[in-house]
Amino acid sequence: MDSVGHKSDDEYSVIWDKGDIGFIDLDNCKSVCSYNPAEESDLVTISVPFPLVEGKPQSGLVGETIVDSITIENKTSAPVDLWSVKIYDSKPEDSFTISLMKPPTATSDAQYVQEFLESFSLEDRVLQPGQTLTIWLSCKPKGIGLHTSAVHFSVGDDTIERLVFVMAEDKVSQFLASNRPFNRIRKKKHSVTKVFSAEPFIGGSRPIRSPNRGFRYRLHAYPVPQHIRNSIEQQQIPDALGDGLTKENYFSYFQTLLALEEIKMEEDMRDFDMESVTMTSKGFQFLCLSVPGLAERRPSLVYGDCVFARPSSVHATNTPPYQGYIYRVEAEEVYLRFRDDFHSDHRPGNLYDVQFTYNRTRVRMLYQAIKAAETLEMELLFPSVSHQARLIQPTSLVPISCMLNPEQSSTIEMILGCRGGSPYVIHGPPGTGKTMTLIEAILQLYAKRKHNRILVCAPSNSAADYILEKLITEEAVQILKNDIFRLNATTRLIEDVDQNYKDFCCIEDAVFRCPILSRLRQYRIIVSTYTSASLLYAEGIKRGHFSHIFLDEAGQASEPETMVTLAHLYQKKTVVVLAGDPKQLGPVIYSKIAESYGLGRSYLERLFECQLYNDGNRSYITKLVRNYRSHPKILYLPSTLFYGGDLISCKENDGNFILPLLDLLPDQNFPLLFFGIQGCDEREGSNPSWFNRIEASKVVDIIIHLIDDKGLHEEDIGVITPYRQQVLKIRNALESFNKTKIKIGSVEQFQGQERQVIIVSTVRSTIKHNEFDKIHYLGFLSSPRRFNVAITRARSLLILVGNPHILCKDGHWNKLLWYCSDNDSYKGCFLPGKEEDVKEQTVPVNFDGEYSAFQPSGDVEWGEIVQPSGDVEGEQPGEVGCSGNLQPSRAVEWGHNYFNTEEIPKPVTDEAEWSDGWK
Repeated sequence: MDSVGHKSDDEYSVIWDKGDIGFIDLDNCKSVCSYNPAEESDLVTISVPFPLVEGKPQSGLVGETIVDSITIENKTSAPVDLWSVKIYDSKPEDSFTISLMKPPTATSDAQYVQEFLESFSLEDRVLQPGQTLTIWLSCKPKGIGLHTSAVHFSVGDDTIERLVFVMAEDKVSQFLASNRPFNRIRKKKHSVTKVFSAEPFIGGSRPIRSPNRGFRYRLHAYPVPQHIRNSIEQQQIPDALGDGLTKENYFSYFQTLLALEEIKMEEDMRDFDMESVTMTSKGFQFLCLSVPGLAERRPSLVYGDCVFARPSSVHATNTPPYQGYIYRVEAEEVYLRFRDDFHSDHRPGNLYDVQFTYNRTRVRMLYQAIKAAETLEMELLFPSVSHQARLIQPTSLVPISCMLNPEQSSTIEMILGCRGGSPYVIHGPPGTGKTMTLIEAILQLYAKRKHNRILVCAPSNSAADYILEKLITEEAVQILKNDIFRLNATTRLIEDVDQNYKDFCCIEDAVFRCPILSRLRQYRIIVSTYTSASLLYAEGIKRGHFSHIFLDEAGQASEPETMVTLAHLYQKKTVVVLAGDPKQLGPVIYSKIAESYGLGRSYLERLFECQLYNDGNRSYITKLVRNYRSHPKILYLPSTLFYGGDLISCKENDGNFILPLLDLLPDQNFPLLFFGIQGCDEREGSNPSWFNRIEASKVVDIIIHLIDDKGLHEEDIGVITPYRQQVLKIRNALESFNKTKIKIGSVEQFQGQERQVIIVSTVRSTIKHNEFDKIHYLGFLSSPRRFNVAITRARSLLILVGNPHILCKDGHWNKLLWYCSDNDSYKGCFLPGKEEDVKEQTVPVNFDGEYSAFQPSGDVEWGEIVQPSGDVEGEQPGEVGCSGNLQPSRAVEWGHNYFNTEEIPKPVTDEAEWSDGWK
């Protein structure tokens, strides 16, 4: 057999008629996973090389030859013509070869090595009856990631195909491999609630006690209305939501949304209930309980939450449970304290049934705020129905803290000229200096208007501390210590505050306090988080006391959260200034139904629905358009996609920074680089969070190159990735290289921050999991706001690491992928076919999805939120520590500072430990 058809033997020495098997999604392609080769031919049986192991490809090290055999058995009683064996397609190209001899190893003798031949095809031959031919398939990976090929066997009149998958790894990816298979145990919901009732119970002691003095205004109970519960049980949308939000139904509308959120929180809390579990003693004060899934916030348990525990024995069925409180939250454990006799009776190995319940105080504060908001003026709540549009006469100014651009100057002049009424909005896209504009406006008011009283709020403690720092360190205006006050929640750790700023706080008995009313009235500037401002009302500050209220990052708070600040302190002449960007991250909401009806929309975003704001009326809004953060090419795509192409890059030339990176970048004028990696989605143990160690290894490799070879500092680099487990994997690998100063976290942790170099690891490598993320608002895909924030953090260089075949399914990522490719700035695995216009997909919200199919939305990043002390009828706000961005969903706040540090390990203080953002 000298030829086959019109082709000669010589033509089989190289690949011909190269095909394209395209991207095969191993987790989504059942034909690959359930391949049945035995029934494909009546003539031969051909084995599968490199068979999948538990649905995953076999792996080997980059730089080493990975080998497997293929057997071809003639199962007939007659000779069979094997016309050819050839490699039809390899990705990367030429990464697979075939041979009749087993590839030599390091111990093979010289003659064997000399005789060994390999190629991309084998010549024709005849298989005698019952004969088995063994050939060898070799993979020689030059880079990490999935290597694929198709081997075609021409047998008689048939062509049989074998798909081949090999995952090439390096030492870092192997170091990150898990030896704990993923095995998350799904508990039946409400199983424990059927075992015992939490009423009555034996009470425990709360972690935080209120100050001895009382507060003027008490916080009412605000129970969830029964008719709303009934509607949810009947899978009906409550009537209050039917007509949309109006002035007349303001309280009932938001009350319903908050109730939906609470009901979802209650349901999610049941996921933590457990039967027959053990606890371990931590010193004499605490018992430690392991809580599977806690590290992923599905949902979260937080400091101050209640737990009810009772012995699991059948003899204890009529025994009232003991109430305990959470004093500290670790990655997978909570530290609990009960009444003393519970601790004294505890023995190692005791089994308990456990229920959890969240503390309602912070949600009750939201109810209180929206109730008070009913009495606010229409021009604040609904500017669009205000009878007369205002016309602000700008007040000229001389800059104090910095050089101002025209838009910033105009903004401050309008703020100085404003005399109250509707909020003035500073629309601040990424890197446009909205916080600095606020600070300049505050300094102008302080320096020139001695009788003004200013309240400035930010969504987190760190953001509020930053504002304080900028105000008190301004040399051109020396703010007196007695004029400015930083209001902190009683639950905030003293150690969390920089020593230089403690003099601007009120500290009594090593605990943050709110000063008495007479002292509060003396301050000209008070800096607070959104919800800590509720302490001002509780202490007795009246509406109109503050001439100006500034709310920074207003797009991150739900409307009820914003009303915590405004409802009790605003009056008609108060100037309210909101700064933020509705195109960046919004509030975190559990209930998809509540979110879809408006709880997930910030007050700032709702103002943009008003024509006065949407049309850019100067008396209501200024859009900052000059970006001082990012290189013009980095800024181009977000400007085009989200800001109508209006953003102007004003970043100073950073040629000296880019110069050492020229060999990394194909074009020094295009500082974006996309590394295409076909990795593998993985989970481990009982942890539901995803990681991709192939991507993680690539990220580490890039970082080591930037630091060791290019001279960058660790502080210059940030890594953004959407899943907490990927954060930990990358951090663990970097620690092995002694690179510990690089910030690694979720998008939420980088909002408002920047780095010279940002590396984004997208993790996902299968379409099936992409669909799950769309439903649960996880990851980067189908989340334009998270995409916007992620790609606008880099000053000088943006590096993307991800699977292009997954990312191209999302409209925004598809544009970014081809933006890089079209500028010759793509490296890595083969690209998918180019699609110019990928449509965004939406996920329908319904009761089935909300209350059955939907799992608790995990991978969540939480703000710094108040951790109150209890849920008692008529409890005073003073008994509650209010810190940070009060979310109806949950957050972590660490415990009080009187812990015995010898008994309890130090809590994780790096925010990246609690990543996995969503939204």
